[in-house]
Formats: sequence, C-alpha cells, structure tokens
Amino acid sequence: MDIAHSFHLDHPEIDSLPAPCGQACTLKLGPERHSMLELGRLARFAIMIEPAGRGTFSEQAAELFAQLYCIVCCRETGLTPTAMMVFLREAANKDRCRRVIAAVFGDKAPVTTYVAQPPCSGAELGVELWAAGGEGVEIRRHGAHAISVESEGIRWVHCGDVRGDLDRVESAYDEAATAFRHLDEQLGLAGVDFGQVLRTWIYVNQITEGPDGRQRYQELNRARTDYFDGVKLCGKNRVAWAPDKIYPASTGIGTQGTGITLCAMALDTERDDVFFIPLENPRQTSAFEYNSSYSPKTPKFSRAMAVVQGHFVSTFVSGTASIVEAKTVHVGDVERQTEQTIDNIQRLIAAENFAGHNMPGVGAELTDVAKLRVYVKHAEDYEKCRNIVEEKLPDVPAIYLHADVCRPDLLVEIEAVAFSPLKA
Repeated sequence: MDIAHSFHLDHPEIDSLPAPCGQACTLKLGPERHSMLELGRLARFAIMIEPAGRGTFSEQAAELFAQLYCIVCCRETGLTPTAMMVFLREAANKDRCRRVIAAVFGDKAPVTTYVAQPPCSGAELGVELWAAGGEGVEIRRHGAHAISVESEGIRWVHCGDVRGDLDRVESAYDEAATAFRHLDEQLGLAGVDFGQVLRTWIYVNQITEGPDGRQRYQELNRARTDYFDGVKLCGKNRVAWAPDKIYPASTGIGTQGTGITLCAMALDTERDDVFFIPLENPRQTSAFEYNSSYSPKTPKFSRAMAVVQGHFVSTFVSGTASIVEAKTVHVGDVERQTEQTIDNIQRLIAAENFAGHNMPGVGAELTDVAKLRVYVKHAEDYEKCRNIVEEKLPDVPAIYLHADVCRPDLLVEIEAVAFSPLKA
C-alpha cells in the first residue's frame, strides 16, 4: 500500500515515506515504547505511542498512524494489527481519525475503540496498539467490532467500541444495559459468548455525576450486576477450585465524551493445560464485597485475571487505585497514591498472592509488566505521577491519560498486563 499517496491530501509533509512500506521508514519517530512477547508460536506485540510533533490534529494523526504502520508491518516477525485504543483530546475528531486510519491501514485496520481521554503530554491523540503473528496463527475479522486470534488451539477474541443506545434510552442504567447486550451480540459473531469474557473495559462519561445523587458509575454497577445475574460468568476453562461466582477483570474509568463504551477480551480453548484464575489482593476488600455506601450494587469485577497457558502466565490487572481494605488512602497526595497503587499491583501479581490462591510456582514481578495505562485525574499532577511510575517501572511501555476516576478522592488509577514463565 502506498502510504504517502494515501495521505497526500491531508498531510503532504510525509511524501518522503517509502512506499510501499517495506524499506527503512524515513519518518521522524515520536515517543514510543513497545513489548514483544513470544507465547509458544504466538508473537504478541504491544506499543504505546504519541505523535512527536504538535501541529494540527490532522498533522499529528497522519504522522502517528503512518509511523505505527511502519513499526508494526515492517517487523521481521510478520504481524497483523488486532486491537487498538485511540485516546482523543477532542471527541469531535473521531470521524477524522477514523478516515486517517482507513487510509493508512486499509484492510489491515485493527478493531479500534475511540475514547475522549486527553493524553497528559499535550498531544491531540495517543494510541495503544496490539498486534499478533507467528507460524500457524490465524487472525479473522468478525464485523466491525470483533477480531479473533487463534494459535495452537487457543482462541482469543477482542471486541471493541461497543456503545449503549444513547439516543433511545433515558438513564445511565438503561444505556449500560443496552451496551452489555450489544457486546454479547458482537462476541456471538466471533463464536463466543459473555460467559467466556475474562477482561472488560468500561468508559463512562461524567462518571461521578448523575441525577438525584445517583452517580453514573453507580447506575453502571446496578446495570452490570443485573446483567451478570443472567450469565454464567467465566464458565469455561476456570481453575477447578475457583468459587462458583467469579467476575472478569475490569477497568471502569471516566471520559470526556458522550455515552458509555465497552471493550472486552474472551478466551476459547479445549486444551486442558490452559486455565484461568481470578485474583484478589489480600490487603483490599474485593470490589464485589464493598458495602452499599460506595455503590448500592457493588462493582462486579476481580482485581486481576491470570491465564495459565502451558509454561506461561498472562496476568490482566484491573484498574487499580490507592485503596486499602475498602478505603481511599493518602487523600490529596498524588505521589503517595501513585506509590500505593503500584504497591497494590505488585502485591496482586506476586508469587505469594498466587500461592494464597492455591497456585504455587506462579507469579510475576514488576519487571514482568509489559504495559501500563495510567489515568490521572488532574492534569497538573501528571509530572509527579509519571516520575514515580518511571522510577518503579522503568522502561515499561505506558501512556498517561487525563481521566476522571470513580471516586472523587482518587487521583490516579493504573491498569497493567504482566507476562511471566511458570516457576520450576
């Protein structure tokens, strides 16, 4: 595909790009960090990136996505983009961004979710992109919202940019309920159902606001609880000693856009050596056991979900904050909240915690973290938060976003993915 030609009308400065992509890319690279993991025959690539320049939105988008195409599609290991998050400073730029992505990626475009969460760096947009490849890996699209990656008898399904019926409902509860139904429908197109979902992301505009004192986040929790009551959650490939009622890992975070948007990841396999286990932090009250002062119906998610695949463990850490037991700690101090949040993640993924979940020989360190999303409530706290994250998790791919957190006194929230080998 001729990238320079695709962008000629919107961004003539990139006419120096080689085309088709396959030679050395001449783009000036922006700040990007990536992880490449080999899980059996499956190669998984994660990249967090923002544009280097600070021109118009069109200029920044053209630069960023052309750079992404070169980074992913020109690697020695053949990779296909699978799932992408686009974080926008202005929600109004969504359609413009969609056109740029279509021009650059063509029929290789990943399932893409658009969220109005401004990058803390000041860029007009930022991206988290996952790609996959390897011998015998089969990647299939299932409509606009779902994609599956299959390797060695394990099938991962990624579903994104699913929204509630904002124009046809009157409450956040109804909007969330329709979003969950639509998500299940999209998963069905890929041959799985909600009962196989291990991880969700829930983006809620005006998350701590709402009529009659009912926060939109609380109404989301009510809708999620009611929807989950009708689903056998995590019903397949769960570890034998897991409790009957378990919940996917999840992030519920605020946005500056409109409506509620959902993403999910599901697992489907018949292999006996592939199973998952939900993790809780011994220093934190499980979210689904909070008392009603936080939410009339509790947030139904696990602190993390660990997937054992042969000799590897993938641990998907939910949105994590400065909470001990059920209380916010270090109120008003973003640095100490960031430290506490990282400590919570470290305790959650540690071998000691896995052993406490009847899984000796399993666990991860902070050095096993492959990527981070860091949500900062107040833009002026960005530098303080970033300094601590980079001190404790140096060189880990991360993106920092300005987003409201589900409690008024929480200043930062962090989610993570860790990959680690089974210990002998």
